[in-house]
Amino acid sequence: MAISRRNLALSVLGGGLLAGCGGMARQHPARSATSPERLGRIAPALNAQVGIGTFPGAVSLVAQDGNIVHHEAVGFLDAAKTKPMPRDAIFRLASMTKPITSVATMMLAEQGQLKINDPVTNWLPELKNLKVETPQGDVAPTRMVTVQDLLMHTAGFVYGPASPSPRIAKMYAELNIESLETDISGDEMLRRLGTIPLLYQPGTTWFYSIATDVLGLLLERVSGKRLDVLTQELLIGPLGMTDTAWWVPPAKRARLAETLDSDPLKAAMLRAYRQDSDPAPRQYLKGGAGLAGTGADYLKFAQMVLNGGTDGRTRYLSRKTTEFMLSDHLVGKAGVPNATTGPGYGFGLGWGVRLYDGVGWTPGSVGDAMWAGAWGTSFWIDPRERLVGVLMAQCPSNRIHTRMLFKNLVYSAVS
Repeated sequence: MAISRRNLALSVLGGGLLAGCGGMARQHPARSATSPERLGRIAPALNAQVGIGTFPGAVSLVAQDGNIVHHEAVGFLDAAKTKPMPRDAIFRLASMTKPITSVATMMLAEQGQLKINDPVTNWLPELKNLKVETPQGDVAPTRMVTVQDLLMHTAGFVYGPASPSPRIAKMYAELNIESLETDISGDEMLRRLGTIPLLYQPGTTWFYSIATDVLGLLLERVSGKRLDVLTQELLIGPLGMTDTAWWVPPAKRARLAETLDSDPLKAAMLRAYRQDSDPAPRQYLKGGAGLAGTGADYLKFAQMVLNGGTDGRTRYLSRKTTEFMLSDHLVGKAGVPNATTGPGYGFGLGWGVRLYDGVGWTPGSVGDAMWAGAWGTSFWIDPRERLVGVLMAQCPSNRIHTRMLFKNLVYSAVS
């Protein structure tokens, strides 16, 4: 049963209500509320998924107007189903790392350290001789890959296993670009990546890829700092995301959520996500996939974005930069993020952006923005409804099902 609204009228950021916080959450007049009774459906529905073997357990959070109106843990932390799921469980975030890296990029842009139309070769000379694969052979790119291409997945890079080109897929695997099972340094990864042709001409086609991993390496060169240090200084530390990091230290490992042994993706993904020790001395920090953290931590980040770039104490991004990030940037380009978002979404700078009230697989609003992780985590923000939803689960094979189920449950409570 959901906890009462009065007891959950807590600040998302831990210091009372978000008094005075600016940005998008304040711009929209009050026109909706969430029903406590209907929010009470979420935990039983997720617990039913535990019963049918979708995941061992889950943590779900909903905030409206900066107040947490739902925060529940169901099921179990471990695959053996012996430890009840705690609210402060730590989850592998996978691609929910991407929005954090993207916001860090725009913070550096606001500081004048980069522009998003800058060619990446300003900092990554290893990529200066990239070619583009075509049926007629490899050709020169019509323009250089830019920082914006990395933010948008329009650089022409791929994830090797998903590449429609067998040749490019083979090269990604043989050169260990994604560090799926063995370690590789960032410098060496970039050197090897520079020898592999792009799948598409830069700026023409959205294709989900290692672009945000490359972006993380670019940020390291721009700032002169490791990506973990940079993100800690810019976002994770100031936001109070105390359980979010690029690896799970021994003192916190007992809170790490597990995937059911029956999930066919579990073994391969555990080999790819080696987060039981600090990865930086042995392999590059993955700006597109490397973080682990709690639902409450991620809600702080998502609420800041919904608020137009502020947590009420610190301004991380200007309101205009935040609006820019939440706008669709795919106009005139091929490709859509349907595999993650469902239909009806374009793509902003770091996340999918809803283009229509209809078309999608769940209710929502024009301008809502979401992203999700391969392990089963997902989040979205809805500026029109002043709403944030975060689902934390570890169920890679069922991740589409669970993220859509949760969105349906949350929007059923909006009145």
